[in-house]
Amino acid sequence: MRIRISKLRTVAAAALIALGTTLVLPLPQAANAATTTDYCQSQCSDILPPGENGNATLAQILLNQTLGIEPSHAEDQLGPYANLATGYQTLTNSTISNFFNDSSFGVTSSQVASTETPRSDVTIVRDKATGVPHITGTTRSGTEYGAGYAAGEDRLWMMDLFRHVGRGNLTSFAGGALANQGLEQEFYRVAPYTEADLQAQIDYISANNGTRGTQALADAQSYIDGINAYIDASDSGRYFPGEYVLTGHKDSITNAGTIDHFKLTDLIALASVIGALFGSGGGGEVQNAVSLLDAQQQYGVTAGTKAWESFRERNDPEAVLTVHDGSSFPYATEPASPQGEALPDSGSVTEEPLLYNKTGSAATSTASAASAAAAVTSLTAQKTGMSNALVVSGAHTASGHPVAVFGPQTGYFAPQLLMLEELQGPGISSRGAAFAGLSMYVELGRGQDYSWSATSAMQDVTDTYAVQLCTDDYHYLYHGTCTAMEKLTQTNAWTPTTADSTAAGGYTMVVYRTKYGLVQDRATIGGVKVAYTSLRTSYMHEADSIVGFQMLNDPGYVTSPATFQSAASHINYTFNWFYVDSTHTAYYNSGNNPVRATGVAADLPVWGQPAYEWSGWDPVTNAATYTPAAQHPQSVDQDYYISWNNKQAKDYDSAGFGYGSVHRASLLDARVKKLVAAGGVTRALLVKAMSDASLTDLRAEDVLPDILRVINSQTVTDSSLATAVSQLTAWVTAGSKRTETSAGSQTYANATAIQTLDAWWPLLVKAEFQPGLGSDLYTALTGDLTIDESPSTAHGPTGSHAGSSFQYGWWSYVDKDLRSVLGDTVSGGLSQSYCGSGSLSACRDTLLSTLKTAIGESAATVYPGDTTCSAGAQWCADSIVQRTLGGIKHYNISWQNRPTFQQVVEFPAHR
Repeated sequence: MRIRISKLRTVAAAALIALGTTLVLPLPQAANAATTTDYCQSQCSDILPPGENGNATLAQILLNQTLGIEPSHAEDQLGPYANLATGYQTLTNSTISNFFNDSSFGVTSSQVASTETPRSDVTIVRDKATGVPHITGTTRSGTEYGAGYAAGEDRLWMMDLFRHVGRGNLTSFAGGALANQGLEQEFYRVAPYTEADLQAQIDYISANNGTRGTQALADAQSYIDGINAYIDASDSGRYFPGEYVLTGHKDSITNAGTIDHFKLTDLIALASVIGALFGSGGGGEVQNAVSLLDAQQQYGVTAGTKAWESFRERNDPEAVLTVHDGSSFPYATEPASPQGEALPDSGSVTEEPLLYNKTGSAATSTASAASAAAAVTSLTAQKTGMSNALVVSGAHTASGHPVAVFGPQTGYFAPQLLMLEELQGPGISSRGAAFAGLSMYVELGRGQDYSWSATSAMQDVTDTYAVQLCTDDYHYLYHGTCTAMEKLTQTNAWTPTTADSTAAGGYTMVVYRTKYGLVQDRATIGGVKVAYTSLRTSYMHEADSIVGFQMLNDPGYVTSPATFQSAASHINYTFNWFYVDSTHTAYYNSGNNPVRATGVAADLPVWGQPAYEWSGWDPVTNAATYTPAAQHPQSVDQDYYISWNNKQAKDYDSAGFGYGSVHRASLLDARVKKLVAAGGVTRALLVKAMSDASLTDLRAEDVLPDILRVINSQTVTDSSLATAVSQLTAWVTAGSKRTETSAGSQTYANATAIQTLDAWWPLLVKAEFQPGLGSDLYTALTGDLTIDESPSTAHGPTGSHAGSSFQYGWWSYVDKDLRSVLGDTVSGGLSQSYCGSGSLSACRDTLLSTLKTAIGESAATVYPGDTTCSAGAQWCADSIVQRTLGGIKHYNISWQNRPTFQQVVEFPAHR
């Protein structure tokens, strides 16, 4: 989807990797930039496409749309990022700068592009190469003021969108486009906060975090002051973002209209978007219950439960682990005797309506289901998978110092959701990336002699409760008393503007809130009416983690792996955190993991009754007792760490399905393990391993060989099938890559084999599993885990043109099933064989019949085309699009499955 100037339906998007709790410590005063030593010694690099500049005046937008002229630094990081796909094979340490920026502290005098002093206690210097703001404050308040001012300069329009998405009123602000409707509906359903709720979260930080909490709020206020100062300056100078004119908020002739100032509650609203996108895990218990019941109906209770558990793969012995030294970190494990389960009556589950018309009755969205899904998938899908990390200890590197290549995969947007910055001031010394509008601290980046990054962990911190209804559909039993649900509403209306040609319209969104969380579904249990609610530990605590990020930016606090892990433990969102300095590496899994009642199964709904509540849970604040830091997966100086949203450690249950023998993390693990075994790892070698994995089709590398073994168990006599098998074999032999024949060719090597697998995979999976599972159970399990997520599939959770691929699919199921049919030893296998009912010959027939169908499909059928690509355009179907969030657009680039912001670091020295 591309948003053009004629119909600027601004798509809003995410915010901070935001934020966890408590610690009362005096804040040490660090040296300012003038005396800061950079211990990375030019061996730290980063990249963030398309460019640092995310603001454009009306004139710049018109020039871009009509002539393709880019504002300065709006696109200068896109080319180097894209070029790694064809340039990585010959990469050396000395050529890393061809594909990454130098992320050293400071700017040499010859590289200063501009210097400004928005207040007497802060200076913002921008470099010529990238336009990144280097902010130096003589006071802490000045440093944060400068951070806010620079954020306004680079992302004001996007920040304004964020705060409206977080409040569920995007359409009222930016128009009634389908994209806007889909976004505000998606986020309001999971975080429908009132202004009082937003203020309560600020008050909670102040009351529960001592000195650091007080300082964090002071930092945030200075940051907001800086944003507002830029709003005033750009308004009076008429260089504010042109999107304000295009959406009717400002008049280009008279300058009439206003750009509202920011306030603290806006930051909480921004953080709530990130809470939904990147920092949550769990949920889906009702869907799990539906598939479990279908399995029990298909096979009987005992056999059905066993079958369901085999697909659940909650502790698969073949899964790739981040902590692979055998350490066990039990969490959310399957109880021997489940208590309090609240499974719905078959066929009784209905989703709670969100939209209501003017009469107060439930209404259908004015955005079609397909259009709404297409509008939001590029953002909301990121919560299902993002980011990777490759970290090697000094014992296995050429220099003897640890090496890391890591970063978050936050999607591709114009402007980017993240922004780059350097912060230097009392108690702050950092450089890296932060979400626009929440950049008072660097969230992923580096300090003076250490660097850190994160991947989404997604462990289960969200539970579903069944509350029994009483009186009517809007009262429920709470501790034996019939209690009214709280009705939360947001009414939006829009009228056409210069940039929005949709007809005038509007609707009211309604969410019902109980003590046990937000109503998501309704059903019956034993004929009794219930509402299913969703409760996550980060709800009403979207910004608590501000203290953890404050610590990560504090050179006086982070001095070792232990202090890094302590800082990360104050982040209440579910992330895997990685650390390197000149001597050590470390890992820590963050998140407020609730202590569940004995016997409660974390992945199925339970009754909303005192016996099944979280330990220490306070329904007023939604605070509870959380598992102690020592019980979270963690490690120091393991030989290497990899993460690509995979299972963290033995016995630690990653919420949901898909953590089995084949996972996209397998691509990283195989390559880094090989490097470590050889020794002498360098930055260039680790980047090459990452890039090689980023261009590989997971299905082709790790599953297709098993498929071909089954087929080749007999001679293929059909000439067309023999040709297809030969092409697929050649592709596997060549490395299973989806890469161009040459740079810029926009044509894939092994193109026919790639098209064949793209067409074949969904046919193969259905034919392999549906006969044995039955139609109902097969459909239910595909609701738990989508079958495919190749780069070109718009039906997968990531959507098309989003880069991120192969996080979710039935790779492991096919792998285990076919190995079983072949007679291989399979640890943690499925409860029965499915392909050909276990017969090798019958399985082979199934594979060949579906292959015959696949090779008969045209390119236009496999790659049906969209607003970016014509039907049948294979390379284009895979390509990455910088989805426009404003008026500036960019070219699409060749597919790479890699982080959006990425660091390459090796520290040769330490304080």
